[in-house]
Amino acid sequence: MTSVHRLRVLHIEDSELDHDLALAYLRRGGLDVDTRRVETEAEFRAALAEPWDAVLSDYNLPGFSGLTALEILNASGLMIPFILVSGEIGEDTAVEAMRNGASDYLLKANLSRLAPALEHAIETTEMRRQKADTDRALAASRTRLSELAQHLQTSVEMERAAIAREIHDDVGGSLTAVKFDLAWIARHTVNTEVYDRVQQALETVTYAIEASQRIMHNLRPAILEQGLVAALQWMANRFEKRTGIACTCRVSHDALPTLPAGVPLVAYRTAQEALTNVSKHAQATRASIDLSLAQGVLSLEVSDNGRGLSSEDLAKARSFGIRGLHERAGTVGGWVELSSGGSGRGTTLILSVPLHVQRSAPGGR
Repeated sequence: MTSVHRLRVLHIEDSELDHDLALAYLRRGGLDVDTRRVETEAEFRAALAEPWDAVLSDYNLPGFSGLTALEILNASGLMIPFILVSGEIGEDTAVEAMRNGASDYLLKANLSRLAPALEHAIETTEMRRQKADTDRALAASRTRLSELAQHLQTSVEMERAAIAREIHDDVGGSLTAVKFDLAWIARHTVNTEVYDRVQQALETVTYAIEASQRIMHNLRPAILEQGLVAALQWMANRFEKRTGIACTCRVSHDALPTLPAGVPLVAYRTAQEALTNVSKHAQATRASIDLSLAQGVLSLEVSDNGRGLSSEDLAKARSFGIRGLHERAGTVGGWVELSSGGSGRGTTLILSVPLHVQRSAPGGR
């Protein structure tokens, strides 16, 4: 290591002769050092208020010990390399010191290794410090991304609600008015050809009204106002009627307690996405939705008896649908697990949400 500044070394040592000897070995090893010798615990604690590149410590001190000094350094939260130096040190003591965070240990009879040991300890600690800084930056970045995902999810749900209202008020109202007008024409026309065309138009308008209602439900499930259990049962029935795939909905409680804000909508959207995947990809004949509450954790399980997923399917890095489910679950402090028994053994998706985790999230009851 090429030192770019003078190393400041704090030396816990009651023998001035041993201190001078250690300093001589450090300088003989090519290190430019500035040292201070302290003897007592009080002096050591006071010295820690200053910046140090490393701490060297004797093991046996009057009323004090190297292991105690190491505990004090660890408790301070300072990331400073600590090297234990002693005239006699047992293997058990050395192992305990290393286990507690000491960078190295040396015998006073073999100080020729002191300079390289100090260099290595400082380099290692610097790498640990850089890793800790990187980990903190990464954690902060993940927090910001999570907050952004939560904000985007909330914005999406608000926009969906606004679009659903517009469809209901404008599109739905206009289609209903057209249906009434067509029905009036059908009742008052005597022309068979006109009557037939009106009936065709009525069928088309009726289909459009049903489609708009289906789109509104998908955009903003009003059924959630009746509770998550009712919403999932309604979803299972609609799924079975629409796809022909038998779908059952089972719940562990007849009535769930009031759920934290956002949890019902997250559970509903997760089940909706899972059933959509079943209808598109699973080639299944049966699907099931299981909702349970145990030990403060709400669990939603959607499974099917379809073709299952291969290991390649599970490992797809660009599986945006599954990634979106993970992000959505994270907005309420939950997580998603996806598993498959392999080819022909179906797929299971589980959403777990600890209900004691309170976080702001998209609306829902």
